[in-house]
Amino acid sequence: MTDYGHQLIFGGFLTPDAGEPEQVVARAKLCEQVGLDLVTFQDHPYQSGFLDTWTLMSYLAAATSRIRLAGNVLNLPLRQPVVLARSVASLDLLSGGRVELGLGAGAFWEAIEANGGRRRTPGQAVDALDEAIRIIREVWATDRRGGVRVDGEHYRVVGAKRGPAPAHPVGIWVGAYKPRLLRLVGRAADGWLPSLAYLPNGPAELADLNALVDEGAAAAGRDPGAVRRLLNISGRFTRTRSGFLDGPPEQWVQELAGLVLEHGISAFILGADDSTAIQLFAQEVAPAVRELVDVERAAPGTGTTSATARREAIRAGGASTLAVTPTPDPGVRRSNHQLWDESTRPVAPPAPAGHVYTPHGQAVGGHLVDVHDHLRQELTQVRDLLDQVRRGVVSAGDARGVLNRMTMRQNDWTLGAYCAAYCAVVTQHHGLEDNSVFPHLRRADPGLGPVLDRLEQEHLVIHDVVEGVDRALVALIREPGDHTGLQQAVDVLTDTLLSHLSYEERNIAEPLARYGFYAGQV
Repeated sequence: MTDYGHQLIFGGFLTPDAGEPEQVVARAKLCEQVGLDLVTFQDHPYQSGFLDTWTLMSYLAAATSRIRLAGNVLNLPLRQPVVLARSVASLDLLSGGRVELGLGAGAFWEAIEANGGRRRTPGQAVDALDEAIRIIREVWATDRRGGVRVDGEHYRVVGAKRGPAPAHPVGIWVGAYKPRLLRLVGRAADGWLPSLAYLPNGPAELADLNALVDEGAAAAGRDPGAVRRLLNISGRFTRTRSGFLDGPPEQWVQELAGLVLEHGISAFILGADDSTAIQLFAQEVAPAVRELVDVERAAPGTGTTSATARREAIRAGGASTLAVTPTPDPGVRRSNHQLWDESTRPVAPPAPAGHVYTPHGQAVGGHLVDVHDHLRQELTQVRDLLDQVRRGVVSAGDARGVLNRMTMRQNDWTLGAYCAAYCAVVTQHHGLEDNSVFPHLRRADPGLGPVLDRLEQEHLVIHDVVEGVDRALVALIREPGDHTGLQQAVDVLTDTLLSHLSYEERNIAEPLARYGFYAGQV
């Protein structure tokens, strides 16, 4: 069993489809919203149907605030090493240290040659990658004197100035499968990034390939554990087990945890453009894998324990106090149009005495607040838009366009603000059918019925209120200059939304932490 002990990373591997650029951006933002650590994109500069990966990453660096970005993997033969080094460092500085360098030696040589690159044999491609990594590291080494000088067979750099240095130690992750390239990874790279789909024998091949990386590291006097092992994965979320990574989320948890503990994989990057799969991976699978791995690392030698024993071990590390703080209602009302009587709101039954909340359960309850905070931020955007419309900076038509792209407008409020944000893409809502959150909570605790009924009623009201803001913008287009109706609509939205979100958090954050999203989850 080989576990190199790295902190786990979970990411997305998205198709940079030039035919639907807004959807690519929306999926990347979704990856950040649901808590993934990393979003990556394949890089085929010769593919006219794809967005240029480096341009896309630069755009997304400005459109996101937390998630890391990487090519998966960048095509070295069409990206000159010195320029690439400076591009990576520049974007890392501009994004606050959120860029990693996935790098490939090259494939599809006819396409590369057709677009101005140089065709190389497999051996030449390895040598060129070796030289490129040396050049990139030299460009970043601003603490050294003199210019960069690498007199290689494929790249010749004669005194290039150093810098800029990146904001953080950028990882150089190499996609590799053949022995010589794998040894190069161990000798010179920071990570190995293969795709599971390219391994004919599946996970069984990882041990032998890992050994070659370790061999290269040892030959260079490096600790093999210094090389992170990443893995591009794909699969299906289904109700029943059908194969490796083809089954329910709990199956994925066990199988991915096994790859960590048995093969040292510490980063899983899901190749999927389906928003529901991305959300399940981020919110169901990733937290549970982290917990299982933490338990196993704390208790060496328990790698063969049953799933039940593992869950019990996780439960033993839980807490009797819910560490989720609902956001209070501000209590300020900007409008006289009260659309419901808050005094008639039902209250959820108290939590059972002595209940222990697992770390995953705490995260589930806390995620409700996180999603609501996203809606609160959108409300702030709406109010800012109103101010800009009033000052003539933004037209009412442009404001409608912004509103139409917001989650609160796109999602189906009738299924619940939490469920909507949890299982929706920007373009349309996809319900989780029988697995949607509210029906699950009804089955888990019938005492929640009155609260859930009330929440669903308020969702209908909020849907109409959001539509009312849009209607007010349409009216302003027809009769410019009178902002009274728009101001009233936004004030009503502020009052109803903030009141509702606080009520929902007070009453279902704890049940979510106790029961999870689905039966048997927590």
